[in-house]
Amino acid sequence: MSRIMKVAAAAAAITLLAACGGGGDDDSSDGGPDDVKVGVIPIVDTAPIWLGKEKGFFEEEDINLEIVTTTGGAAAVPGVVSGDFDFAFGNTVSLMVGAGQGLPLQFVTNGTSSAGVEPDFGAVLVPGDSPIQSPADLAGKTVSVNNLKNIGDTTIRAAIEQDGGDPEDVEFVEVPFPDAPAALAKKQVDAIWVLEPFMSAALADGARVVTFNYLDMSPKLDIAGYFTTKQYIAENENLVERFTRAMNKSLEYAGENDQEVRDIVGTYTKIDEPTRAKMVLPVFREDFDRASMEQLGAAAVEYGTLDDEPDLDALLP
Repeated sequence: MSRIMKVAAAAAAITLLAACGGGGDDDSSDGGPDDVKVGVIPIVDTAPIWLGKEKGFFEEEDINLEIVTTTGGAAAVPGVVSGDFDFAFGNTVSLMVGAGQGLPLQFVTNGTSSAGVEPDFGAVLVPGDSPIQSPADLAGKTVSVNNLKNIGDTTIRAAIEQDGGDPEDVEFVEVPFPDAPAALAKKQVDAIWVLEPFMSAALADGARVVTFNYLDMSPKLDIAGYFTTKQYIAENENLVERFTRAMNKSLEYAGENDQEVRDIVGTYTKIDEPTRAKMVLPVFREDFDRASMEQLGAAAVEYGTLDDEPDLDALLP
């Protein structure tokens, strides 16, 4: 199913939810723990929620947390709107796109931000012997991203344009992050965009960095956060507050415990310990940097990912 069809289905689902009254108010529960299902991508960015579950932060808030893996924000958005997930981890462009199409989405907290300095935790990589040396050289080439018309291709186009290349002369193809290093090794694509832990794995196999595209956009760029629908927030105010507290505690803990982040990544990916030891970690914080989000939104409009600049007042908590 294409991303457009998924979003259309999600829009229809939320209309049905509204007609049926949606979910119930969690304050009317029988006093037992609330079951909460969260969709996340199995990358280093989501280490805090896995750590938070392991450390009991959600249990402390009377939440029985189920974590379900997804391919990216473009898949997480319809999952939340249709009710398959109560919350999900999604990048900021996915939320901007969904909100621009009329979906009532809202972040409840931040999730991950760029490292701020090189090396960042995500990059565009090429084979070691590739003639591609700079972002401008990506023009005319095939580059993999995990989701099309999203934060990956938007920030890569911006990096190409900043380097004097043609941001429109690039062919982007969808390849899930775990499969991207193999696609590069087999020369199925000219370059790949990946995040940790897959970036370190590819570098260990001989790939090299062409650009840290998040940093090219902004050293304070907020990449993704945890979100749900405005209807869910209105109907489950107490549960949303408890989930947000647990999530923020998880973010703080992850930010202060690098080694535990590296260890937990090994429980939900197949990345080995030596590779995880080399990973570049993102910044984990609960607050959003609005200026960098405005910059990202403007770029998404320029490259056709969005029709209009996003309403950040509606998206941010």
